Amino acid sequence: MAARAQGYGLGSPPSEAEVSAWDISISPDGEGLPEGRGTVEEGDEVYSIRCAECHGESGEGGDAEPLAGGYRTLRSPRPLKTVGSYWPYAPTVWDYVNRAMPFDRPGMLTSDQVYSVVAYVLFLNGIVERSAVLNEGNLADVIMPNRDSFVPAADIDPVAEPSRPGARGE
Repeated sequence: MAARAQGYGLGSPPSEAEVSAWDISISPDGEGLPEGRGTVEEGDEVYSIRCAECHGESGEGGDAEPLAGGYRTLRSPRPLKTVGSYWPYAPTVWDYVNRAMPFDRPGMLTSDQVYSVVAYVLFLNGIVERSAVLNEGNLADVIMPNRDSFVPAADIDPVAEPSRPGARGE
């Protein structure tokens, strides 16, 4: 216990500025989205440069998972989990792209580029029109096809469904 209290002499506590820079959580209702905007057309351009090599020219997949298609396949023997068939909230798509993409340089896209890529991927899935302009004020208003198929963890009965993540405190 004494060694734990003394530490190992490595690093230092993060400053408030460092913690603030890491505090990039985006909630499903869009809380935490930064200012920015993006169009489908701009997203097409960024996607072709940064995403198509892995996800295919039209989101059909390649070296990485497909991003488009799969609508109404989740209950089939071969479900295809894509942005259009599986993801329940558009702001969480933004959060994932912002944190994890492109795979070889995660976090390198600007907020505007992330809004643009998300607009393009939503367009590929038939969720928004080609004329869509997405921003921090309207992204949460996008209704995803699978939005109502998830059960909030608070609503899961741990006795009836012990294997569900919410029942395990996850």
